[in-house]
Amino acid sequence: MLNFAHHKALIGFDFGLKRIGVATANTTTMIATPLTILRAHSGVPDWIAVSRIIDEWTPDLLVIGLPVNMDGSDGELSSRAKKFARRLSARFNKRTVMIDERLTSHEAKKIRPDENIDDLAATFILETWLNAPSSASDP
Repeated sequence: MLNFAHHKALIGFDFGLKRIGVATANTTTMIATPLTILRAHSGVPDWIAVSRIIDEWTPDLLVIGLPVNMDGSDGELSSRAKKFARRLSARFNKRTVMIDERLTSHEAKKIRPDENIDDLAATFILETWLNAPSSASDP
């Protein structure tokens, strides 16, 4: 079971084929904050940029949004997001978990209708974990 005692610093990712949103949070303040949007090529991120973020923020846990359909079935990008999570874990020797990201982009667009929203969506993914860490699943 995941709990706050073992995970203080978090990085969240909103996986996409062209952009990957990144946010940070910690379990002391219970606040998630947008960090950046990384460019991706067919879902492959700039691993050097990812490494810099992980080195700087030294997270205990990486939380990746799981694209699911409204009925709970796997979304079109579910397998790609899980693969991204497994690669993060292997490259950086960090625990990764998946969180249902339904409606995170929709909510982010309400706040930033004319801008890229991937980092804000990653923030909502982290907030979901902060509010219900037991809802996370392994990639």
